[in-house]
Amino acid sequence: MSMLPGKMEQALSLAVATLAAGVMPAPMERDADRDTALRKLASVAGERGWSMATLRSVAGADADLLFPAGVVEMVEAWSDLCDRAMVDAMQDTQEPRLSQRVRQAILLRLPPDEQRRTAALRGMRVFLSCGGQKAFRRAWLRTVNAIWQAAQDDATGLTYVSKRLTLGGLYASVFLFWLSRGQDEAAFEAFVDRRLADVLRIGRLKARFGVQAGTPAPAAG
Repeated sequence: MSMLPGKMEQALSLAVATLAAGVMPAPMERDADRDTALRKLASVAGERGWSMATLRSVAGADADLLFPAGVVEMVEAWSDLCDRAMVDAMQDTQEPRLSQRVRQAILLRLPPDEQRRTAALRGMRVFLSCGGQKAFRRAWLRTVNAIWQAAQDDATGLTYVSKRLTLGGLYASVFLFWLSRGQDEAAFEAFVDRRLADVLRIGRLKARFGVQAGTPAPAAG
């Protein structure tokens, strides 16, 4: 991975920490023209990068007007578009187990698609720039929340926050694995399964031995 791993891990740690507040950022502006432009750009972003010049070349001379806040807004909007596609794809799932619905959602959000993976890697370079880290944290919060939405979880209160904190840590590790080795679909799925098994095991241990008052055990299903 041609990026300082320490910088990315620090950004992920800060993003996970913001989950403790339990407050989700406002939805992004969404419209069909922006979505169409983002799909065209994402198809070449892995090779050509995320830039207004590339956007205009694939989506029209005035496409930059769709993203007045610049390239960081563009990458944040693409993350939001990927979240929505994941939620839509999960609407008709028949899987009865919550943990397996979470698994399905993660694999949909991080597919074995080299084009998507390289575009995400270039997008992380934008997020890790001086002006992009707040946008990254917003995008991360939305994605973790969207995975629970896609899994059709209806937790509220402290459990709502606890689940998002638990998933935030899990998703950080699988996201890093996907960026570096996501082209190996079997290895990636096995890694996701191990991480989910770890979370379930910790949850069972907490349920067995009790947890401190006011600290709900994380539940993945």
